Amino acid sequence: FGDSPLPAGMNAAVRAVVRVGIYTGAKVYFVHEGYQGLVDGGDNIKEATWESVSMMLQLGGTVIGSARCQDFRTREGRLKAARNLVKRGITNLCVIAGRGGVAPHLRHPLFFFLGGITAEEAKKSSYLNIVGMVGSIDNDFCGTDMTIGTDSALHRIMEIVDAITTTAQSHQRTFVLEVMGRHCGYLALITSLACGADWVFIPESPPEDDWEDHLCRRLTETRLGGSRLNIIIVAEGAIDKHGKPITSDDIKNLVVKRLGYDTRVTILGHVQRGGTPSAFDRVLGSRMGVEAVMALLEATPETPACVVSLSGNQAVRLPLMECVQVTKDVTTAMNEKRFDDALKLRGRSFQNNWNVYKLLAHIRPPSTKSGYTLAVLNVGAPAAGMNAAVRSTVRIGLIHGHRMLAVHDGFEGLAFGKVGEEMGGGKGVNRKRGCTGEGGARGKGAAPKPAAPRDGAPLAALLGGTPILMPDLHGEVGAPQNSPLPSSP
Repeated sequence: FGDSPLPAGMNAAVRAVVRVGIYTGAKVYFVHEGYQGLVDGGDNIKEATWESVSMMLQLGGTVIGSARCQDFRTREGRLKAARNLVKRGITNLCVIAGRGGVAPHLRHPLFFFLGGITAEEAKKSSYLNIVGMVGSIDNDFCGTDMTIGTDSALHRIMEIVDAITTTAQSHQRTFVLEVMGRHCGYLALITSLACGADWVFIPESPPEDDWEDHLCRRLTETRLGGSRLNIIIVAEGAIDKHGKPITSDDIKNLVVKRLGYDTRVTILGHVQRGGTPSAFDRVLGSRMGVEAVMALLEATPETPACVVSLSGNQAVRLPLMECVQVTKDVTTAMNEKRFDDALKLRGRSFQNNWNVYKLLAHIRPPSTKSGYTLAVLNVGAPAAGMNAAVRSTVRIGLIHGHRMLAVHDGFEGLAFGKVGEEMGGGKGVNRKRGCTGEGGARGKGAAPKPAAPRDGAPLAALLGGTPILMPDLHGEVGAPQNSPLPSSP
């Protein structure tokens, strides 16, 4: 392991590397205490067995330890580390670390300067192949869709946000929540998208110079619309357009001074790193570990170092130093205040999430209506996440000028006219802002008073499981008079 703090899910990668390596006939070693153990040698480098990685998938952190190592940053320290590898005949190194520790400075030319080794040892260890895997809750390494540990951190953050939301709503409070992300706003952005936050501050896209006025106006409009709380998410590295830090206390003081709202600050801190890994991180670490071993076994002395990344749902290999350079370019762009370039360098997924959040964060329906009426109904057994889909559907519909209706109790409600009042404007919109964290589907609740017929071309958005595919409402013309389904215009 490198010298960065290690998130949940890394033990799954260790287990996969050890077991696949042993399965292919390789001798696998643990290096305890990260690069420091590599420099110190001795009992820090031990042979791993199949049983030594049993019962570790569910454990957070790393069972073989990690430590910051200043010695490894010096030439003398790296020579010691290389000598310890050569003495044990290790020619393949799998490094699991954050963005700063995944690129060790051990390459072929260094081996020619080693002393205290035999000619036979030098011949067997004339090269070193390196493969990296990135573990970071910040998801700040360019070249991969997701780093190991990010999903677990998001689970931890969302549990806390959901818990805080209940007390905030009870006391009509504004909460400013600070999450990790000194150089990357991924955690803050995804948290805001997942909880429907009123505002988010990320280092890649600082707010405009008049952000104080804009923020206060948005919070006021939300309260006037019927909301009893406000949630503001702040990345710890948030800055303004001029590079000045924006802290949680700055935001709290602004809201209290201008609006007089009861405002509290919560800094999540290292609780985001701890705990058991999510199912996603366990699988991600396992798949990356397998790919890392395959990459090492297929490597030749001329093969450049690579990093195992996630692209879509596939574990892929990318040139390590190229990914490291792009990651550094993001920081350089932010330091030079080229924030549009920083967003592009983060990748398409980051940009898409940022655009979706901005689209859903605040509704300003157009004055000209589209003439369409859109009904939203849930079908089949409700599942977690359906309310988030309903919220997005309603808000996008309103943004495009559509009239939004709610159909209660699925197709049965549609058949018997259990169509609720319009989901638009004022309290109707704000009721949807808090439903993203709820399980099930609100549309399966008690039916309201049937709505009167409305003008406009009818459309339907169906949310649910396989029953969605069964009905055939399209093209239903001239339904019988005793049929509960109205004739289509």
